[in-house]
Amino acid sequence: MAPRDLDRLATAARKRRHDLGLALNDKNAKAAGTSKGTWQRVERGEGIRPTNYTKIDGLLQWAPGSCRAIINGGEPMESRPLEGDPGVMISKLPPEALDEQARNVVKLAAIATTGGLTSDEIKALSNKVVADLRANGIL
Repeated sequence: MAPRDLDRLATAARKRRHDLGLALNDKNAKAAGTSKGTWQRVERGEGIRPTNYTKIDGLLQWAPGSCRAIINGGEPMESRPLEGDPGVMISKLPPEALDEQARNVVKLAAIATTGGLTSDEIKALSNKVVADLRANGIL
């Protein structure tokens, strides 16, 4: 990623945090499942692990994929509550973007937790998981 892309995210994240009235503290970061240090790195324009961008999205009440969209020149997307269940948020991301995010999560988990899988096996596993999530209406 080019530094300007991360700088763009830093500016957007700081503005969003201020708009929401969120303090940059451990309590808010832990509520999102991340650390204050990770949050601070985003706001300084530094890179973080790909899986943490989704946590920052949630912290800033953006739809999953918003941080990556900003880094790539796009705009953040708002999540909206599921009618009748405000605890469930609906993302405005296109299905292909959700599929790709799910594949990336599976790939990272497979690399981190299993030894000896080939890249083809990891790809097949991530495709199977996405297909199963789609079949069950999760994606």
